[in-house]
Amino acid sequence: MLEASGTSTASRISPHRTPPTWLVVAIACAGQFLVVLDVSVVNVALPSMRADLALSAQGLQWVVNAYAIAFAGFMLLGGRAGDLYGRKRMFLVGLGLFTLASLGGGLAQEGWQLLVARAVQGLGAAVLAPSTLTLLTAAVPEGAARARAIATWTAVGAGGGAAGGLVGGALVDGLSWRWVLLINVPVGAVVLAGAVLWLTESRGGLRRRLDLPGALLVTTGLATLAYGISQTESEGWAATATLVPLLAGLALLGLFLLVEARTAAPLMPLGLLRLRSVASANVAMLVSGSSMFSMWFFMTLYAQNVLGYSPLEAGVALVPSSLAVVLGSKAAPRFLPVLGARNVAVLGTLVAAVGFGWQSTMTADGGYLTAIMIPGVLMMLGAGIAATPLASLAISGAAPGDAGLVSGLINTSRTMGGSLGLAAMSTIVASRSGGEDAGPAALTDGYALVFRTAAAVLVAAALLMWLWLPAKGPKPEQKATSTD
Repeated sequence: MLEASGTSTASRISPHRTPPTWLVVAIACAGQFLVVLDVSVVNVALPSMRADLALSAQGLQWVVNAYAIAFAGFMLLGGRAGDLYGRKRMFLVGLGLFTLASLGGGLAQEGWQLLVARAVQGLGAAVLAPSTLTLLTAAVPEGAARARAIATWTAVGAGGGAAGGLVGGALVDGLSWRWVLLINVPVGAVVLAGAVLWLTESRGGLRRRLDLPGALLVTTGLATLAYGISQTESEGWAATATLVPLLAGLALLGLFLLVEARTAAPLMPLGLLRLRSVASANVAMLVSGSSMFSMWFFMTLYAQNVLGYSPLEAGVALVPSSLAVVLGSKAAPRFLPVLGARNVAVLGTLVAAVGFGWQSTMTADGGYLTAIMIPGVLMMLGAGIAATPLASLAISGAAPGDAGLVSGLINTSRTMGGSLGLAAMSTIVASRSGGEDAGPAALTDGYALVFRTAAAVLVAAALLMWLWLPAKGPKPEQKATSTD
């Protein structure tokens, strides 16, 4: 029909024009930057949010966890939805949800309104994030150009995480905590307009049914389990208010595994977990993530609640740590050919454990270099070094057609482990210090205990990696596909 209408008409129909490659890369990277930025940007705003909305200590952790759990639980579903319904369409849906939720969170008048907005933000991010990479790879031909585009996408993502504390601190100090969320609205609107005008639609070659029950079960189960863990401090382990959500969360996660084993197109093909490299790398990422994820949360609270830093000063104080995780991620590939993936993962985890152990010696009047900067750099340098070989080992065990799924799975494992770890670590702080209303000395004792606990968990994770991770990736004939 287009041929019959003449070339002048066809040339005015923007969906049929090929947009400049650099523009597609810029739009995809902007979406990725927003997703990653919002993982970290709220940390320095937490004390201000608590004071303004009268959030409890338990509610404060859910400002972070509501986003992280929704993001982790729906990430694989978001990738599948892009393959089924179109990557551009899911990019627009995800970014639209994310932008609207940012507006709702920035205007929240009650604590529960903020938590709901953060959960919807996480859902939007889970739909948006997978499309940013698939749109980019579809637009850039395979080869050096695509490698450069992916490197740009990766650097922008790392930059979003590194910039979160600094951007958040500047916004809270200069305006208010609300602007760490409201800033997403104009930026999201501009990126949405660019995506509508310039992105072209693409779909995956394989048509699959969307496993919505699986996504709902794993997300609800994880959230319920995290809530049960957070109840232990106020109610105790044997109380009904603790046992009911703990058992319900475990039951929902068990039901998720049952659904995944029976559905024709599972969200998480269980056959992949029979591969040693995939299973061991994901468990290792889950365990180590349970410690590393909480670092930003408690370092920010320590800097502001104990040392008296302003939000901007806290953000600036954590910039070296943010840069260290980027440095570690970039340095790890250089060590892989020499030491092997398993040894690099163990080395990175032990470096992080040293940093967490050092941080556990914090005092209520600690100096910046020894109480924040050096231990923070060690923690995040180790985290960056360990993450790359774990992802490499996991992907090496999967067939080429499952590489994207396994990549999403290991990111999900890290975020899920972090969410459960944050719930547990927040309980530890509250039980030792007596709550966030305690004095600086009591809070310091609570934070120190968290970092000692995290160091012990990381040492155990390093031992687990040494015993279970394969020394080398599997041979090509050993790889399996996800028979879905």
